Amino acid sequence: MPKNRLMSWKFSSQCIQMSLKFQITVKSQDYDLAPENGCRCLLAISCPERYPDEVPQLEILEEPENCTPLEVEQLMEMMQAEAEANVGMVMIFTIVSAAGEWLNCHCDELQRRKEEEAERIKREVEEAERKRFEGTRVTVESFLVWKENFEREMNALRAEKARQLEAARRSKLSGRELFQKDNTLDNSDIKFLEDAGEDVKVDESLFQDLDDLDLDDELADLSDS
Repeated sequence: MPKNRLMSWKFSSQCIQMSLKFQITVKSQDYDLAPENGCRCLLAISCPERYPDEVPQLEILEEPENCTPLEVEQLMEMMQAEAEANVGMVMIFTIVSAAGEWLNCHCDELQRRKEEEAERIKREVEEAERKRFEGTRVTVESFLVWKENFEREMNALRAEKARQLEAARRSKLSGRELFQKDNTLDNSDIKFLEDAGEDVKVDESLFQDLDDLDLDDELADLSDS
């Protein structure tokens, strides 16, 4: 990462010679071009009478964008350490430059996180799409589980089919059973002919002389032949 970056700040009030108190706005590189991706903070610096033999009082009046409270605390600790390391030397420019460099590094880290997150989401989408086309991978274990479930289902279907066939067989009556169960079938043939338009009459006289017939002789002759 380049170390010689341009720092951007401005004096929001004139330096008061007696108190040496002033404010400086510190921005990350390219903040003005893309503020949503950058950081900016307002520093208040108060120099004591014995400055630079004593460290100035530092305060962040406006916390930088895109920074958590913990990160703001880390920025403050860094500036304080920079001031203490430069006791005895003019240090305002050094402190402000270090703050600007910290903001640059922080923005670079934020950009890296965004890119990693975007790449992660892209990989997840691609992986989901690949699985959608490939389907579920079949292993020996998964196949055996599927086979067991399939055979269980088929056995249940066969048992149900056999039960239905047996029930149908039991409910189906033979011709004799139907005839015995429904006495209306005695006249079914006559009823059929009547419905067809035939005038069916039974001549009872044809059956009056049956007793006079010698059926025994007739039956004997049939058996001999």
